[in-house]
Amino acid sequence: MDSTHSLHHEEKGPKTIPPGTNPSRWHTREFYFYYVCFVIVVPYMFYATYRLSKEDSPHYKEYAHLLSEGWIPNRKVDNSDAQYSTFRDNIPLLFVLMIVYLCLSHLYRIFVTPRQLPVKQPDQPLYRIHFFFVSSLATIFALHGASALKILAIVSTSYLIGRLGSGSIANPALTWVFNLGILFLNEWYHGYNFASLLGPQFAWLDEYHGIHPRWHILFNFVMLRLISFNMDYYWQVKKPRDQYEKDDRIGGPLTDKDRVTLPCFESDYNYINFLAYVLYTPLYLCGPIITFNDFISQIRYPSNKITRKLVITYAARLVGVIMVMELTLHYLYVVAISKAKAWDGDTPFELSMIGYFNLVIIWMKLLIPWRFFRLWGLADGIFTEENMVRCMSNNFSAQRFWKSWHRTFNRWTVRYIFIPLGGSQYFMFNMWAVFTFVALWHDIELKLLAWGWLICLFLLPELIASRLFSFKKFGDKPYYRFVCGLGAVGNILMMMIANLVGFCVGMDGMVNMLSQIFGTTDGLIYLISVTVCLFIAVQIMFEIREAEKRRGDPKWKM
Repeated sequence: MDSTHSLHHEEKGPKTIPPGTNPSRWHTREFYFYYVCFVIVVPYMFYATYRLSKEDSPHYKEYAHLLSEGWIPNRKVDNSDAQYSTFRDNIPLLFVLMIVYLCLSHLYRIFVTPRQLPVKQPDQPLYRIHFFFVSSLATIFALHGASALKILAIVSTSYLIGRLGSGSIANPALTWVFNLGILFLNEWYHGYNFASLLGPQFAWLDEYHGIHPRWHILFNFVMLRLISFNMDYYWQVKKPRDQYEKDDRIGGPLTDKDRVTLPCFESDYNYINFLAYVLYTPLYLCGPIITFNDFISQIRYPSNKITRKLVITYAARLVGVIMVMELTLHYLYVVAISKAKAWDGDTPFELSMIGYFNLVIIWMKLLIPWRFFRLWGLADGIFTEENMVRCMSNNFSAQRFWKSWHRTFNRWTVRYIFIPLGGSQYFMFNMWAVFTFVALWHDIELKLLAWGWLICLFLLPELIASRLFSFKKFGDKPYYRFVCGLGAVGNILMMMIANLVGFCVGMDGMVNMLSQIFGTTDGLIYLISVTVCLFIAVQIMFEIREAEKRRGDPKWKM
């Protein structure tokens, strides 16, 4: 599930230590003690949660109605999470759709798209875009039926705002107002209906609702692409392509960053390219997110990162994580337990395990669809970044966590919100704007606003501590790693609380859970035990990043 190397991985080659790194600690007495703790604690965490999920558990009857028949003998499956169950139940259909689409796409590429010279001219046609355009229209009509007309009306209006606004301040201003307004209206009117919009004589259109009638639930991802197109076009008008020192007309872009930052040719910002990008089938439902500039650049210059080995390996990893999720849902019924709040009388340890494994399932339920659709895009020749760079349990910094969790969305917010608002110069203000938008984008709910603002509050201690107790000042002190470890423990606890509030039990459930965990003497004793265990885990996380730094892997910064 995670690309992190095993704990005992040693870098091959010379034993010289790169500047700014520390010698490996994997084979020290300190870390051998940590390994013993891991061998004891981690299996017991699974066992305690499995025990709560057995039929002889005192609370089983309270949540049994939320369980479904499973494919593992003598085990039911916890398919009570509505978001993941929708994906899980439709995996066969999505797989068939992916295979049919890829066959048609590659046949079109082989027999219709002519071989082109490496030099790309402004008006040189992008032949593959026509297949993307037609297939995208066919897909949204199949998925949403007549509601595809509503989608086309909304995205076309956004396109007109961008094109008519051009390089004036009206473009970004109206783009943001319109798309945020649509975000609220879609939620308020539940996707609208033709009878209300156009009159009762058009009610017959509402009967053609397609495979997925609730189109507005996933429109949030389309909204991100609408803003990306208009903002990329705005910046292209302000500073056209020929004013940049770097130009990818010969040999292709130098880096992936160039694909994003260098504007396309002015002629590329047309309606056909726009629709092909906004409704691109493999990434339409839930990403990963790619900017318009990057999308067109990859059609003009296919990414050299995509190889047959990468696609096959990635597909195998996807199958692996789906199987891990299946085992988890068949043996740990924590989602159903949390929905039924079936935890009265449970020990502080058991309550915390319900919360922890809920977070693990949230991570996997997002990881799996994102990997599925990323795989689809890779197989079609469009490279997007991995959304989940690290395992959820391998994070100790709130700042770094948001760089590796939904990474493409993080990069989108940096490019289109954080930098335009002034970037790091106004960090303390910008983080509130960013996380308020992120919360509203996920869903217009009070608990998600609470989640976004809790994240900002919990970022403050880390920001202040990292400036007062910086590596530059104290990194050579023997106690530095241990003091940072204590701070990281606090970070982890705060991140768990914020995410449980936003995506699991809500504010009331979290208050209830915390009062039962820490409102007793046993709870306080347990808090001390948790702090020790998390401290050990943090030291392992620190060393994983040191190992990445020693071998030159840029992921050590996340």
